[in-house]
Amino acid sequence: MSTSVPSDVSSAVPPVAEPLPDAAGLRAMWWTIGVVVVILTALIGAAVGPAGPAWWRVPLALLDRLPLVGIDSGVTDAQWNIVWQIRAPRVVLAALVGAMLSLAGASYQGVFRNPLVDPYLLGVAAGAGLGATVAFVVNRDATATWPIDPVPLAAFVGGLAAVALTYLVGTAFGNSRSSTTLVLAGVAVTSLATAVQAFVLQRNNDVVRQVYSWILGRLTTASWADVRLVLPYVAVSTVVLLMHRRLIDVLRIGDDEARALGVNVDRVRVAVVLAATLGTSAAVAVSGLIGFVGIIVPHAVRLLLGASYRLVVPLSMFFGAAFLIAADIPGRVLTSPSETPIGVVTAFFGAPFFLLILRLREARR
Repeated sequence: MSTSVPSDVSSAVPPVAEPLPDAAGLRAMWWTIGVVVVILTALIGAAVGPAGPAWWRVPLALLDRLPLVGIDSGVTDAQWNIVWQIRAPRVVLAALVGAMLSLAGASYQGVFRNPLVDPYLLGVAAGAGLGATVAFVVNRDATATWPIDPVPLAAFVGGLAAVALTYLVGTAFGNSRSSTTLVLAGVAVTSLATAVQAFVLQRNNDVVRQVYSWILGRLTTASWADVRLVLPYVAVSTVVLLMHRRLIDVLRIGDDEARALGVNVDRVRVAVVLAATLGTSAAVAVSGLIGFVGIIVPHAVRLLLGASYRLVVPLSMFFGAAFLIAADIPGRVLTSPSETPIGVVTAFFGAPFFLLILRLREARR
């Protein structure tokens, strides 16, 4: 006995939804977009400046120096030295620092399950600031006696020492490394390092200007030596954090649930925090303190792609690099021939954007 479906009933059945795009294809598309954005901002950053060739000649000069490409760019050797020795290392260093701060911010937010956490959470900034302050005080009368610049080295050691102290304090009250205990320990260590720094500055007023300039960010002095100094630490940290991005995604459901799935939560948290701290300390050592990057960029990526850290972590790296390169451009040209510290620029654009994000999150509830 055959049955037939009435036409009015069949017409009421909703059509089958179109299949969603392949997840791997979506990730590949966003990775491509991230790479393209970084390349475009890097070209703009290398082309714009108060001195040197006209902006449109810089891409021609780059093509002219490729093998088997002969283009008369009209750029003199002196102008090319400005591009290659001044602008290019500044762009590359901004990309490395922006990528590291954004990557560390996304990773911290994942392991602590707190979207307001930034790379300076565990005392990295305060420790680095104290180390740099001590270096300025010690080095003010002995500049020529140091084989290397002591300020980045002291800032790097200070940042790592502050995080080590945070871990000692955070684990002294129990066997478990809970995220809340570590955050509170970081607040305490930050307060202590800031107080010591204020005491040192009070006793050495002649270095206040130098320390203040360093705290506001100092990409103005970027060189290829700074790039070589920070690159190994950023590379190691990036590899470790990218390898843990899937485990960070699992931690979103909670520590107990992640343990039930076989994840060693403590090991993952320690590995991610140490890798993020190592890269952040290196970045801060050569760039000074640049705020908002580690909060703003991961939030923007989440607004575009959702909360999965398998995408948020790597794409924060790309868009963080592009963001800091772009943020460095206004500081060069707005107050020429002087420059606006990049920390001021990121705060000027970052604070309103951060308030906008908070407003959007509140509206979604």
